[in-house]
Amino acid sequence: MAEKSKLYVFKPIVERWPAIKKPKGHVPFRTKLLWTATCLVLYYILTQVLIYGLAPESIDMFAAFRAIFAGASGSIVHLGIGPIVTASIILQLFVGAKLINLDLQDEEDRALYQGFQKVLVAVMILVEAVPQVFGYLRPSEGLVDMLGGTGAARAMIVLQLFIGGMIVFWMDEVISKWGIGSGVSLFIAAGVSSALITGLFSWLPANKNLPLGVDNPPAGTIPKTLYLTTHMSLGELVNGGGFEKIFISPPNPVVALLGTIIIFLFVVYAESSRVELPLAHGRVRGARGRYPLRLMYASNIPVILMSALMANLNMFGLLLYTRLDNIPLIGGAWWIGKYLPGSTQPVAGALWYLTRPNGLHTWFFPLIDPRYRGYLQGHEPWQMAVRLIVYTAVFLIGCIFFGKFWIETTNMGPEAVARQIQSSGMQIPGFRRDPRILKKVLERYIPALTILSSALVGLLAVFANLIGTVGNTTGTGLLLTVGIVIRLYEDIAREQAMEMHPVLRKFLGVE
Repeated sequence: MAEKSKLYVFKPIVERWPAIKKPKGHVPFRTKLLWTATCLVLYYILTQVLIYGLAPESIDMFAAFRAIFAGASGSIVHLGIGPIVTASIILQLFVGAKLINLDLQDEEDRALYQGFQKVLVAVMILVEAVPQVFGYLRPSEGLVDMLGGTGAARAMIVLQLFIGGMIVFWMDEVISKWGIGSGVSLFIAAGVSSALITGLFSWLPANKNLPLGVDNPPAGTIPKTLYLTTHMSLGELVNGGGFEKIFISPPNPVVALLGTIIIFLFVVYAESSRVELPLAHGRVRGARGRYPLRLMYASNIPVILMSALMANLNMFGLLLYTRLDNIPLIGGAWWIGKYLPGSTQPVAGALWYLTRPNGLHTWFFPLIDPRYRGYLQGHEPWQMAVRLIVYTAVFLIGCIFFGKFWIETTNMGPEAVARQIQSSGMQIPGFRRDPRILKKVLERYIPALTILSSALVGLLAVFANLIGTVGNTTGTGLLLTVGIVIRLYEDIAREQAMEMHPVLRKFLGVE
């Protein structure tokens, strides 16, 4: 008999940990839709609730990763889904490296894994909140005076972040168990959609401190294009940099809009592509069907996990360089990551090579036009080329790793799918009704589709980052949102079908 995991010492805590209970029976479609809409509205409300007592000069460590973390800067949900995703990454890495001895095919081990992850989320909320409050989210002088000290003021901000983080986690659980789809995905899509609309239609000037003008046009792609074409002559558009501002220069150039459209169309096509396995009922003659295996089999989860991992690496690099510089060897070490005052993005060091590009003006034009050389941040052109290669390679390898592990931990592997098909009474024509044979057939497709889909979503995210996106949502955020919206539409259609035909619930493993 295999030895029990040492993680079982936490079982008493896991069993008593507050959590959203699973529904005992079928949840009606209208109820699921109501819970999903309620949580989405509550999320939007929370993004407008600012942290009480936060100083205006505070720095957002995750400003460049807002599209992935789905949190509003300076609000009570400042941390967003970061703690949830980070807890998932840590457990996946430990179980995958066999540092934690858990068999995720065993029901008891899987229940412990999922329960301990909930405990770890609370820990990660504090792990991410405390360094930010003690380094970058500063309490205002009014809060310090009211509470009688800086320590108490910082504790108050940490408490607000903890409450906001737990609310986001519980809303994710409510949607996962009582709603439609995933709360994590839905919150990402909500944040990115808001940024896309703002990036397209905002009439506010790019620099809010200066009046609207040709040198300070509207920030939105459409208003910016209309304003410059109506306020500049043809000569100014051609020779005065007008077309350059419209098509290339930030914010929200037309090139970014084209990149956004290309990604949207490609993801829609890829999501509709699938391999279909023929199925026949073992007892009912003539009853046939197909089991679809998507080209995007691993969905967008690998990109979420890899982006969150890179965000956390950047956070610790920033802390080491600016706040923990007294630690021997690694404290303040430029070779890990060098940061300019007030900036949250590295300008040198190893972490610079892991920083995503953000549009053609940040990497391509600096290589061909001296006017853009400032974006090289003092580096040589060959170093920028190495950076693009390193970033792409690390991102793709990480996506593939997380994709393979995600499939195994969510009952989407060959063995779990074989059991699901077997329990529904279906079989592949020409093969014996045996889950082992089903597993062998599925092993020809699922592992390959997992690697291919993980690499594909990673490449799409990198491509969108290279081209740029509207609203500065990042390629990852745009890719995730398109996939999430398509998947949400399919989930709604699936729920409606099961509501109309209850026998489908058993086939799909819902009951």
